[in-house]
Amino acid sequence: MPDNSLSLNKFISNTGRCSRREADKLIKEGRVTINGKIAVLGNRVSPGDKVLIDKKSLKAKPRTLYLAFNKPVGIVCTTDEREKKNIIRFINHPERLFPIGRLDKPSQGLIFLTNDGDIVNKILRAGNNHEKEYQVTVDRPVTDKFIQKMQAGVPILDTVTQPCQVTQLGDDTFKIILTQGLNRQIRRMCEYLGYNVTRLKRTRIMHVQLSKLPPGKWRELTPREVKKLKHLIGDSSKTEEASAIPEKKVREKKTKRKSVQSPKEKEEPTDFFEGKKPKWLVKKERNKKRNWRPGQ
Repeated sequence: MPDNSLSLNKFISNTGRCSRREADKLIKEGRVTINGKIAVLGNRVSPGDKVLIDKKSLKAKPRTLYLAFNKPVGIVCTTDEREKKNIIRFINHPERLFPIGRLDKPSQGLIFLTNDGDIVNKILRAGNNHEKEYQVTVDRPVTDKFIQKMQAGVPILDTVTQPCQVTQLGDDTFKIILTQGLNRQIRRMCEYLGYNVTRLKRTRIMHVQLSKLPPGKWRELTPREVKKLKHLIGDSSKTEEASAIPEKKVREKKTKRKSVQSPKEKEEPTDFFEGKKPKWLVKKERNKKRNWRPGQ
């Protein structure tokens, strides 16, 4: 017969109570029982077993949720309760959720919320190449030169933005697809080129479209969307390694530029005793030797 049992620490972890390491600590402290008996490390749990921690039953892990929300202008993407217009208070969902990434307060559009912490960094890391699409309106006509410079990369925040797709939609409107998530990236890119953003709307994250979801409303991702989401992030990194390579190259280039000195700087000694003596000093020392007399 197949063994359907689970290690005790994994069983506890699966309920969402704590990590396996923390579960081991609870077991060592004698706070866990299986069917009325104090558990020890290495115990396994079979279907039907009753596991208690501090004489209380473990609650089942809440259902994993993935929400698509059309954030209105003015709502702040934070869980900080001190912010009256925070996104969690606005949605008022019964489950504990947190946003994946952020949209600036004056921006609107699609943002994900979830109670699944494992996927957050996988979606956010630029090195994972997950696309986010925006429609942007600026305060003056868009030119071909502007589009080309936006696509090639713009120097902001001590780095250069990664190449991206930019398509003009109207006289003062364009679509941009990013895989990066620098702070106020699109607004800073436009400002560098002499434009100001008057409207910014995120319309897509990866394969999920905003579509006709009204501002201020949310919906759960469909089973098909969730399945594709997990497939797309399956090989993604949860650490900074995914986004560290481009930044490292920028730092290396900067270091090289700083270390370069002109030939003139290398030839001029900063200390007489470390470099060549100036002619006036050599001449003075030579005359001093010629004029030297005993007793001096």
